[in-house]
Amino acid sequence: MASRREYEIAFVGLKPGLHEFFYEPDDKFFEEFGPQDFHNCKANVKLVLEKNTGFMMLKFEVGGTVEVGCDRCGNDLPLELWDEFEMLVKMTDEPEKMNEEEESPDVFYISRTESHLHVKNWIYEFVSLSIPMHKMCKESEIGGPFCNKEVLAKLQNMNPQQPENKQIWKDLDKFRNE
Repeated sequence: MASRREYEIAFVGLKPGLHEFFYEPDDKFFEEFGPQDFHNCKANVKLVLEKNTGFMMLKFEVGGTVEVGCDRCGNDLPLELWDEFEMLVKMTDEPEKMNEEEESPDVFYISRTESHLHVKNWIYEFVSLSIPMHKMCKESEIGGPFCNKEVLAKLQNMNPQQPENKQIWKDLDKFRNE
């Protein structure tokens, strides 16, 4: 239960204005959400909560590092995390209905009777979204210290260079300018 409370913000006691919260999710944090495509997570999340009458603006700044399996060679590849996300939390009498009808994923409704804001799922989501879909080193870094040189050599052999003048197409050249 202590872990759950760590990701709860008792916003009722906060004065209107800006408030900062810091979180450091690691591999243990992500275990609850099931297997992940990354490991050795050393993320840091800064949450700036702007409290106003009737709504709160949340800005999540995600940083840190994770290790992922390279999509090209399969070796572990360290990746820097950096991204920003914003959420608008509005207070209403019918939060379930409003959340169903809301089209924007950046707007969330809570009950006017709520006293705590639960941010654990958002932190999970935003750290996960900070990891790129294509997990590869840059073209200029291919063959570097994180690359599996054997796999790169096999990939190079599997993709032979095509000859420029293919005989199969020679008869079609006469139709090119017609």
